[in-house]
Amino acid sequence: MDTKIEVIGLGAGDIDQLSLGVYKKLTNHKKIIYTRTSDHPVIDSLKQEGASFESFDHYYEKNNQFTDVYVKIVEDLLEKARETSIIYTVPGHPMLAEKTVQLLLNQEDIPVEIVGGQSYLDDLFTALQIDPIDGFQFVDGTLFDRSQLNYRQHLIFCQVYDSFIASNVKLALLEDLPPEYMITVIEAAGSNSETITSIPLEELDHKLEVGNLTSVYIPPAPSSVLNHTFDRLKEVISKLRGPGGCPWDQAQTHETLRKYAIEEVYELIDAIDDQDDDGIIEELGDVLLQVMLHSQIGEDNGYFTVDDVIQSVTDKMIHRHPHVFGGTKADTVGQVYKNWDALKQEEKGKERPSHLDGIPKHLPALSKASKLQGQAAKVGFEWSDTEPVWQKLEEEIMEVKEAIEKKDDTEVEKEFGDVLFVIANLARYYKINAEVALNQTNQKFMSRFRYIEKQLTDKGRQLADASLEEMDYYWNQAKGEE
Repeated sequence: MDTKIEVIGLGAGDIDQLSLGVYKKLTNHKKIIYTRTSDHPVIDSLKQEGASFESFDHYYEKNNQFTDVYVKIVEDLLEKARETSIIYTVPGHPMLAEKTVQLLLNQEDIPVEIVGGQSYLDDLFTALQIDPIDGFQFVDGTLFDRSQLNYRQHLIFCQVYDSFIASNVKLALLEDLPPEYMITVIEAAGSNSETITSIPLEELDHKLEVGNLTSVYIPPAPSSVLNHTFDRLKEVISKLRGPGGCPWDQAQTHETLRKYAIEEVYELIDAIDDQDDDGIIEELGDVLLQVMLHSQIGEDNGYFTVDDVIQSVTDKMIHRHPHVFGGTKADTVGQVYKNWDALKQEEKGKERPSHLDGIPKHLPALSKASKLQGQAAKVGFEWSDTEPVWQKLEEEIMEVKEAIEKKDDTEVEKEFGDVLFVIANLARYYKINAEVALNQTNQKFMSRFRYIEKQLTDKGRQLADASLEEMDYYWNQAKGEE
C-alpha cells in the first residue's frame, strides 16, 4: 500500500490565515492530524470544528537538545506513515524554519507532499515596516552560530519559544551589541493578537512573555558599535588610505612599513614576557594593523587583497593539518613536524638548492643560528647527544682566550661568535629558544639594576658614589626578592 505524509502550514496566528482549501482538508479529515506542537491558536479553532490532533510536545519535555526533538518527531511520523497516509501540521509555512520538514524531505522511505500554508514573513515585514531588499537574515533561535550573524542587515530570530531560548539569544547578541541596544519583539504577526514591543536588548529574557509565535527583530547596527568586527577594521583602513584619508597612511609602502612590523612583534613579545593581558591585546592589534596596511597597499596597487591573505593562510593550515582535516594520523608532535616539513616541500613545488634556503635573512642572530642548526639536523647533521656539544663549547671558549692573549681583535670577535653559535645549538638540544631565554635574562638584569638605583636614590645617593660591593649587596637583595 502506497502511503504519504502531507505537510500543512497553519500560518502565523488566526484561522483566517488558512486558505479555503487547507481549511477544508483539515476539517474534513476524519483521522488524527499530527502536529509538531499544539501551542498554536489555529489548533484550538480547528478542534472546535471537529478536527482531532495529536502533538509531539512531550518530546520537548524529555529532550534538552532541539536537534534530538526533531529527529524523534520525524522517526515517529515515518513509523506512523508506513501504515497509512497521514497529515502533519506545523506553525507558519512548512518551508520556513521547519527542521522536521527538512528532515522529512531528506529521506526517501515515505513520499512527502507540501500542501501549503501561509508564511508570516509578509506580515512580519509589514509590522516592522522594513524592506528585506536592504539585506535580511532569518535565524533559528534554537540553532545558530553567532559568528554567522550579520549585524549590518535586518536580523530576525524565529522560534524563540521560551525564556531559556530568549536568554541564549540575548547572551549571544550581548557579545556584539550594547545592553541598551533597542530591539523589537513581535508576537503573532499578522493576526488579531499581534503585538509589537520595543525594549533594550538586556531585557529580552525577563520583561516579556515569549511563546511559539514570538520573533525578535534586531535592526541594522551602526558602524559605531561594530568596531570589534573584522569588516569594520577593513573599512577603517580603507578610509585611511583612500581619498580624504590620512596623509601618513596614504604615503606608506611595503618598504616603509618594514621597520614597524619588526618593532610591533618585539613589543608583543615584551607584553607576553610581562604576562600583561591588556598589553597583549594592544600589541596583537598593532601586529594586525601591519597585516591590514600591507593588504590595503596590495589592494590599492591591484595586486592582492586581505581576502587573498586570509585564503592563503587558511588553505595552508588545512593542507598542513591532514591529521585534523583529512585521513592522515599524527598522534605525536614529532609526527606533526614530519608531516609539516613534507607538506611544506610539496607546496614549494621543487627542491631548494640548499636545505638552509628559506630561513629569513633578517632573523636576529641567535634565532637564525638555531634555525640553521635545526635545518641541518633534519638531514642528520647533528650529534646524537649533548656531551659532544658541551665539549665543543669548552673548545670554543679556549679559542676565545687564545685570541685574546694574541690581542687579535678580529679573531676575538669570530671566536666569540663561535661560542654564541654553540650556545644556540645547546639551547636547541634542550628545546629552549635562545632568543627568548636571553631576552628574559635582559629583563631580569634591568629589573635588578633598577632596584639598585632605587635603593641608592631612596638614601639620597648616586650610582657613581656607590662601591661595587654595595651595589652587589642590593643586587643580591633584588635576586632574593624574586
